[in-house]
Amino acid sequence: MTAPSRQAFVPFVSVDNMMQLVLRIGIEQVMIDLAAEIEADFLRWPDFDKTPRVASHSSVGVIELMPTSDGETYGFKYVNGHPENMKQGRQTVTAFGLLADVATGYPLLLSEMTILTALRTAATSAMAAKWLAPEGSTTMALIGNGAQAEFQALAFKAICGLTEVRLYDIDPAATAKCVKNLAGRGLTVTPCRTAEEAILGAQIITTVTADKQYATILTDNMVGNGVHINGVGGDCPGKTELHRDILLRSSIFVEYPPQTRIEGEIQQLAPDHPVTELWQVMAGQAAGRTSAGQVTLFDSVGFAIEDFSALRYVHRKLPESGLCTLLDMIADPDDPRDLFGMILRAAR
Repeated sequence: MTAPSRQAFVPFVSVDNMMQLVLRIGIEQVMIDLAAEIEADFLRWPDFDKTPRVASHSSVGVIELMPTSDGETYGFKYVNGHPENMKQGRQTVTAFGLLADVATGYPLLLSEMTILTALRTAATSAMAAKWLAPEGSTTMALIGNGAQAEFQALAFKAICGLTEVRLYDIDPAATAKCVKNLAGRGLTVTPCRTAEEAILGAQIITTVTADKQYATILTDNMVGNGVHINGVGGDCPGKTELHRDILLRSSIFVEYPPQTRIEGEIQQLAPDHPVTELWQVMAGQAAGRTSAGQVTLFDSVGFAIEDFSALRYVHRKLPESGLCTLLDMIADPDDPRDLFGMILRAAR
């Protein structure tokens, strides 16, 4: 039997590989790197194929595919969102992703993306806040203390210079978990009994809850002038976190409007309600924060270009890290026309 050629093998980054890579580089440094990678790709936004993610909704959750290409490399992520999974001891969100060479169609990388999605989501949040939050912000209210919370806190510390996070969750055990995990990481961490208490003194408010429903995590009277809101949890049809009145007095910034109008907080508004694409702010084509009293909202739903950036970052780290397994994924007959003969030869 002929051994497969090198091009038949595809690097696979397992969960263990990803954890070792993150620990080797450092969690905060990885998120700094990812934010820079994502920002660089946002600055070449017109180069990418863009489409709202392809979603299959059910009564218990959603399964989605998120594809994009820059003409040279193609990437996609498979991701789910099942809030009830937590009650069964399972992750609410799981994911894997793939990069491929556009010229040949051959895959270049297969990777876990449950951990990588948590990292890129937090990196994107902090990247947006760097452009939109009040200058000199030091304190963030973090409402929803589940699987994403620590990543958000550390990303804002590393990228935006935050020094304090004020935590609230309807489940005190989630807050206690977050306090424990953030201990000794250079942040003042304050657990709070209510969302209102958490917001006191915060210049940035991050909401990252999981329930798939129209929820009101923040009411209009809770949000004062001059704050930046990072709305992360509202990320599919029928799932929101903010009262509509907050949206009506906010300057709203989004990733890709055709997707966000379906999935984000702005699904509560008229289809023509004005929003600003974040990449345009970065490119100097649109204004970000323009006054001290302005309420800015990053209506974050996650977009395929961010996953593409994260996968390319991991792919570039492979030669130096070696943290992968080679999978025999591509049939590689001696004669490209003789796939059947390749099967026969395997019996010899």
